[in-house]
Amino acid sequence: MAPNLFGNSATLFLEASQQDVSQKKTATEKTVTQKLSLQKTQNSKPKYQWKIVWRNVIAFLYLHFGALYGLYILTVAAKSYTFLWVITVACVAAVGVTGGAHRLWAHRSYKAKWPMRVILMIFQTMAFQNHIYEWVRDHRVHHKFTDTDADPHNAQRGFFFSHMGWLLIRKHPDVINKGATIDMSDLEKDPVVIWQRRLYIILMPLFCFLLPTWVPCHFWNEKPMFAWYATIFRYTLSLNLTWLVNSAAHIWGMKPYDNTISPTDSYSVAIGAFGEGWHNYHHVFPWDYKAAELGNYRTNFTTAFIDFFARIGWAYDLKTVAHTMVKKRAVRTGDGTRYERTADHHNAHHHTHDGAIWGWGDTDMAAEDMQKVEIINKGD
Repeated sequence: MAPNLFGNSATLFLEASQQDVSQKKTATEKTVTQKLSLQKTQNSKPKYQWKIVWRNVIAFLYLHFGALYGLYILTVAAKSYTFLWVITVACVAAVGVTGGAHRLWAHRSYKAKWPMRVILMIFQTMAFQNHIYEWVRDHRVHHKFTDTDADPHNAQRGFFFSHMGWLLIRKHPDVINKGATIDMSDLEKDPVVIWQRRLYIILMPLFCFLLPTWVPCHFWNEKPMFAWYATIFRYTLSLNLTWLVNSAAHIWGMKPYDNTISPTDSYSVAIGAFGEGWHNYHHVFPWDYKAAELGNYRTNFTTAFIDFFARIGWAYDLKTVAHTMVKKRAVRTGDGTRYERTADHHNAHHHTHDGAIWGWGDTDMAAEDMQKVEIINKGD
């Protein structure tokens, strides 16, 4: 996910005022709405024309040219403390997305006590990839309708579109229509998510741009212009690393668990995205808090972060998948790169989105998966 740089913030107060109404919509009503919407879209395909969001185009041009200048500044002129500060902010912001918006709120792969949720909310705000509620809604739609017009960053439309082009044009009507059918009742009951959503227009500039720029100037007398463009570099680099999960990890890589879907396992993306590059596994088992089948932290820093908070009791009910279940699925539908396949008739042309799920709590989740889930650090 990534920011709609102008349109999102302009509607925040309106969204907040309508929030009480949306909270009254039950999960049952949303399920019925989803079925009716699916039936309707099967009978008629809406016309769609690109509508370029020129403000976003200009903003992203500035960000990328500014990031190049920021890299130059960090290399030849800025103080070493500024470089270390940029790396630190980039890391904590990344964890706010990967461990917070993604694994905690979007997929419900584990639970967190309120101090950890507040920390993750602040970190996620520093990343500026839209407020948690919108991030989660778009991501759940992505999992539910991968590689269709309802997928916000549909990889079937090419690398550039799935990387950042989807943010330069208006959303396809299917994204909006299908997004309205996704159950968001859990987030509508989370006070941390609601509070961030209501105050996002204030919190985002403060945590993403103003404080990261002020700290170097105040504490080690960095030049304001240097500090600003170092912040621009950090933000733009973070965006592109996140976008690689949507683009590169849907085009290049291995498919050890399901070769009928576009998501792939990519070692390089996993490193740059703090463990989010094991994307083939993640789309098959989106409720696994590790988002990968790994026994170490070398390419999955986010898992280490969650495990640390589990040790101190702030993270609990960490859900993962038994090795036997993983292997059973891989030998049946994988590409043979990790486990030897037992069936040759399974191919990419047979994939269907029926029964696709966004994570723990999706009404389409198989009963067998729910019964056989392994839970670490169970809560009371």
